Amino acid sequence: MGLHSSLNAGVMGLNVNATRLATVSDNIANASTTGYKAATADFHSIVTNQSTGLYSAGGVRVTSGRNIAEEGALTATGNSTDIAIAGRGMIPVTTVVSRDEPAADRPFYMTSTGSFNEDKDGYLRTSSGLQLLGWPTDENGAVNGVSRESPLSLEPVRIFGFDYVSNPTTEIQLGLNLPATETTSTATGDPYEMTVEYYDQLGAAQILTMTYTPTVGGATASNEWNLQITDSAQGGASVGEYTLQFTDTGASAGLLSSVTTVSGGGYNAITGEIDLVLPHGNVALEIGAPGALGHITQFGSTFSPSDVTKDGTPVGTLTRVEVTEQGFVEAVYDSGYRRPLYQIPVVDVPNFNGLTATDNQTFQISVDSGDLYLWDAGEGPSGTVLGYSLEASTSDIAEELTHLIETQRAYSSNAKIIQTVDEMMQETTNIKR
Repeated sequence: MGLHSSLNAGVMGLNVNATRLATVSDNIANASTTGYKAATADFHSIVTNQSTGLYSAGGVRVTSGRNIAEEGALTATGNSTDIAIAGRGMIPVTTVVSRDEPAADRPFYMTSTGSFNEDKDGYLRTSSGLQLLGWPTDENGAVNGVSRESPLSLEPVRIFGFDYVSNPTTEIQLGLNLPATETTSTATGDPYEMTVEYYDQLGAAQILTMTYTPTVGGATASNEWNLQITDSAQGGASVGEYTLQFTDTGASAGLLSSVTTVSGGGYNAITGEIDLVLPHGNVALEIGAPGALGHITQFGSTFSPSDVTKDGTPVGTLTRVEVTEQGFVEAVYDSGYRRPLYQIPVVDVPNFNGLTATDNQTFQISVDSGDLYLWDAGEGPSGTVLGYSLEASTSDIAEELTHLIETQRAYSSNAKIIQTVDEMMQETTNIKR
């Protein structure tokens, strides 16, 4: 019984070390494979009969797996759509051949990193056939009504139809001084004019002309101005008329005291904004709240527009696509405008080491991994999304070569056990002679 159990233990030793050799071989072969998670082989003893005076070798068994939760070193690249996760989580992907299928029929995979590039159809994919998935955003970059406990809301990321973009103006901030001396009884009452350029929905430049006319007459300064606003996009038609009243005493001297709407969009005294109604949409013209510093003032100086700022850009041409730390795939235009197109969520599961490993450094949900949850990058336990980055293999060549030597020694030793048992059994056979 003892000899036979020793023989079986030796055979088991050969088998488990052959398995370990296979994991070592895979790890060495993939030492330069981005996103590769090192394979492991764990040995476990088998215990059989150990009664007094008798001992049977139980042998050994092996379980193999991968340390998927281990993070490889991040390396910088020159490709803006090389993506890695800094911290916990993975990137959602599917296969290129199944990207046109309904979401419920598409296979869902995840990977810790990927070098994604735009193909002829505008899809972001890897050379190995992985298609990047994300949530499409609206014009404001928001994601609405998505499922975070399933991949059904995810869509293949496609950079198509975004070669040109217009970014219409929605907000203008005015900073200027009106001369206080022009509202006295002896002033000429001549108006002052300034123009502000804005961009419409087609990216074309339009002009708002703002005419400031002082109210003159009376024994004292009126501290009152009439503001007339006309729009070139409407043939110079008036889009608003307002009466501006200023204070000339106390701590608020030189500041707005009230704004009265004569015609056009209303004035909000809390925000200090006039709501201009223009053909491409409403524009918030910020002139300042009553008593607030900055914006429009009336001091004893010259007419001086000091600070005029606005949003919006002319028509922009797509120059590149970048990925932000929040996981947004953004189109970057030569006008300086950035438009979010998709948001890439970070996939999290309770047990990453329980995932099922598949080809091309991808993984799938299993019973052992638990159900997935899709986080916004950087929220909850999830890491951030990094562009221009790839995750290196977690395989360590020096460590694997050490394992290779140990495995070779162990295999030879188990082979020696089998040889020894064979010789002892031969001796037993020779007794009969």
